[in-house]
Amino acid sequence: MLNIGMVGVGDISGIYLKNITETFKEIKLVAVCDLIKERALNAQKKYGVEKVYDTMYELFADESIDIVLNLTRPAEHYDVTKNALLAGKHVYSEKPLGASLEQGIELVALAKEKGLMLGGAPDTFMGAGIQTCRKLIDSGVIGDIVGASAAMICRGHETWHPDPEFYYKFGGGPMLDMGPYYVTALVNLIGRVKSVTGVTRISFPKRTITSKPFAGTVIDVEAPTYVTGIMQFESGAIANITTTFDVYKSNSKNIEIYGSKGTLFVPDPNCFGGPITFYNGKTGETTEFPLEFDYEENSRALGLADMAKSIETGRIPRASYRQTLHVLEIMQAFYKSSCEGKTVEIESEFERQNPMNPECTHGILD
Repeated sequence: MLNIGMVGVGDISGIYLKNITETFKEIKLVAVCDLIKERALNAQKKYGVEKVYDTMYELFADESIDIVLNLTRPAEHYDVTKNALLAGKHVYSEKPLGASLEQGIELVALAKEKGLMLGGAPDTFMGAGIQTCRKLIDSGVIGDIVGASAAMICRGHETWHPDPEFYYKFGGGPMLDMGPYYVTALVNLIGRVKSVTGVTRISFPKRTITSKPFAGTVIDVEAPTYVTGIMQFESGAIANITTTFDVYKSNSKNIEIYGSKGTLFVPDPNCFGGPITFYNGKTGETTEFPLEFDYEENSRALGLADMAKSIETGRIPRASYRQTLHVLEIMQAFYKSSCEGKTVEIESEFERQNPMNPECTHGILD
């Protein structure tokens, strides 16, 4: 069993705390740390965490901790991950790996140099929904993949999030915020991306927060809020993707995979389960497929548990830096392509890891 130290006890931490302490049997949360100490103390009280540290550096110095779980804000991922690696800790980070490609490349190089594991979210692709879709695709149900379409379309976070400003600053925007779920699902279903063409814009330079406690605050928008483009996969398949915080309503959603035999409708990649349907182009019939894998519920920390098991067994984690760096490079390539007005070649290597094993006991990885 490997020991986990959590840095950052914000909005996303609740499900991690619950799943680490109640679901995943091969990891143990031993310490938490947050700049707002009250959050850490509340987590300690509710989930029986042994230690609370005032600073991340104190947590990194704890020799009993094997893996640092980085749940800070996107712009802070680089600094926390880098210092944890320098302290000799394996790291699992919330998405994205870094706020820029340069940050991601540096972190991966440091992990390699130190001989440490570096992995990260999203791990929703390991859930029952995407894993069942992968099995259907790999077994030839939809035929050869021709292309795909993905859409994450909403109006933004300022109407409901308690502190939404960071979504519009460096490290934010719809692509870095929600794109990881969609791009990660696509590369796990189709494979490596070889090139990207994109267009981006900031549609509304200022946003007004309407949610409490910062209602009335005006945000200067720095990150592109409408990002759209095309990914060409190594297989030859072509996918279009749109992520935006600028649209009030749309009927486009989630992911569609277009095969030579029909269309596969993939569930929301921000979730672990969801309905799966296939339209058969030959018969004109639509079939709903049952989920064939475990982890249909919100199972965040699944990737963390998988990485911990990989450290003990010596295999590559399913959500390793090979994946998170590839996804980060793809997302950043949309911005680069938009700025340069040309297609951007993707340099990072990527190979899908083995699918999930449906025979494993719930909470224990293979």
